[in-house]
Amino acid sequence: MQLLRIDWNVVFTIINLIVLYLALRKFLIKPVTNIMEQRKQMIEGDIADARKEKDKAYDLKAQYEDKLTQAHKESSEIIEKARKSAQTEYNNKVSVASAEADRIIKDAHKAVELDREKTVQDLQSEIAGLAVAAAEKVLGESGTKESNQLMYDQFLAKA
Repeated sequence: MQLLRIDWNVVFTIINLIVLYLALRKFLIKPVTNIMEQRKQMIEGDIADARKEKDKAYDLKAQYEDKLTQAHKESSEIIEKARKSAQTEYNNKVSVASAEADRIIKDAHKAVELDREKTVQDLQSEIAGLAVAAAEKVLGESGTKESNQLMYDQFLAKA
């Protein structure tokens, strides 16, 4: 029976390999695997944090864009209000100036009318004086002051 002859060197080598494998597994592979798992979890955590920060950044960007859009709308509204206010102020100033011009024109018309009336009265007085003088010459200065005044008033009434 030579078939079953065991070489003890091979058995010790196999036992050594098994012991070496178990020792490597216990002291090298398991800690390295644990470290790699921890690194993997840390990297995944960092990636998740980066995604959260990226989402926050997108949210902040959206908020800033909304605020910018709102600021543009508010500035447009302010500009439009200022335009309307300026237009209203312009219209008020124009209407005040127009009213002042109308008043000045009315005052000028009144002054012209008063001057005209005064001129007419002065001319009437002068004409009456000339008429009285002419009547005196025609009548030969025989009239009294009261009769002259009466003739003057009649002449003005007819004129």
